[in-house]
Amino acid sequence: MEIVNSTGPVPPPVDDELPPEPLDNPRRLLVWPAPDTSTTQALTDRGYRPVIVHSREEVDAQMAAYPAALFVDPLTGPITRTALQALRQAAVAAGVPVLVTAGLGQATREAAYGADPAVLLKALAPRDSEMHPARVLLVEEHEPIANALTATLERRGVQVACAATDSEAVTLAGQIRPNLVVMDLMQVRRRRAGILDWLRSQGLLNRTPLVVYTSAGIDPAQLPHLASGETVLFLAERSTSPEVQGRIVDLLTKIGTNPA
Repeated sequence: MEIVNSTGPVPPPVDDELPPEPLDNPRRLLVWPAPDTSTTQALTDRGYRPVIVHSREEVDAQMAAYPAALFVDPLTGPITRTALQALRQAAVAAGVPVLVTAGLGQATREAAYGADPAVLLKALAPRDSEMHPARVLLVEEHEPIANALTATLERRGVQVACAATDSEAVTLAGQIRPNLVVMDLMQVRRRRAGILDWLRSQGLLNRTPLVVYTSAGIDPAQLPHLASGETVLFLAERSTSPEVQGRIVDLLTKIGTNPA
């Protein structure tokens, strides 16, 4: 039944306020910032419709459309800690999974031109309460990288549990129930059950942000310098290789799939 007023029919709502779309339409994926061309194409090919959000209010406005996830991929523009916290808080409050991508670089302290990874990770980790530190589950097979990330997070008051494999991560997750999961993208199992499936089975996937990073630019021969302090890790632009793009979209598809 059409609702009318004194001036005629009420205009239809703007697109971003529409109710849930039919199942045969592309599923909305909240993104920040605007994806680059190749990422947009990869998401569209997989049946997603990227919707750019800039604030907590814009995330809240999309909840009626049941978005698959919030995807923060700072390829085309930097994000502040405050903005990242606001987007994460809105998504977690609404029960929408959060995936953040990053790149890791390695350089001397003087040459490291990116931010300290711990700044990003601490901003993303929702604590149980003000009295309890955030618990981060780190999945990284290279011990020097794991140790470097652990050290920088612990200096900021974050508890860290490290796993070398996705399987080990499941065991650790059952012990600590992490507030945030951080892992090398190449460690994510693409077909078999792993940490993502455990989070879903425990009802934690929508409340536990996931950060995946690429470290393609790090020379394995230089990793020992991390332990000595000669070099440090910093946030860099993530890889945009076809394999990385494919893995990210696979991960989004896995995250955004509702449980049966």
